[in-house]
Amino acid sequence: MLRSLIIAASVAFCGTAHSQTAPSASDIASYSGLHRAAHEGQVDEINRLIAAGADLNARDRVGRTPVHVAAFASHDDAIAALAKGGADMNALENRVYDVLTIAAVANDPELVSLALDLGNKPDLITSIYDGTALIAAAHLGHHDVVARLVAGGAPLDHVNNLAWTALIEAVVLGDGGPDHIKTVQILVEAGADKTIGDRDGVTPLQHATARGYTDITMLLR
Repeated sequence: MLRSLIIAASVAFCGTAHSQTAPSASDIASYSGLHRAAHEGQVDEINRLIAAGADLNARDRVGRTPVHVAAFASHDDAIAALAKGGADMNALENRVYDVLTIAAVANDPELVSLALDLGNKPDLITSIYDGTALIAAAHLGHHDVVARLVAGGAPLDHVNNLAWTALIEAVVLGDGGPDHIKTVQILVEAGADKTIGDRDGVTPLQHATARGYTDITMLLR
């Protein structure tokens, strides 16, 4: 249990260092072609550039493709146009994030559904923690996103390199409030394995009990 608490503290401390990073002002100023059109949501310009043979999967300084840039800017129509033109919906930028995980962290259920419809794989391994979009959403208590990912076939019991599942993250990195309660409820009702413990063998129920998360404890029993 102590090791798990230390890891949780480390994740919280390091989160900003390894979190998703939207294009900065200097990045945006440097953009041209598809990257600029994607950032600005210019669908007609995107289609024109595609027709002219622009590289749909060109990378900026940190590995973002135009579809990543459109996702950070929440331009769903631009993402659809890029995907229709042949953009790789499963591309990973340098911090190992795809469109689906960007949408999950942004708590954007509509973009999550769109990304899945456009071929973004729900089981893609993302982030430096070898997680998934579902784990990222569960960590943050984004239950609407969790529900859509579950419906879209996201793996319920993937274990990341911290030895945590989505269910464990919802407890260990959650606050025990309504959003995380609903997240746990969705995962449990979908059939997430409640018996998978962390690397010390501590189960989600034991973590919830230790933290005094009464409602979550009841769900996990």
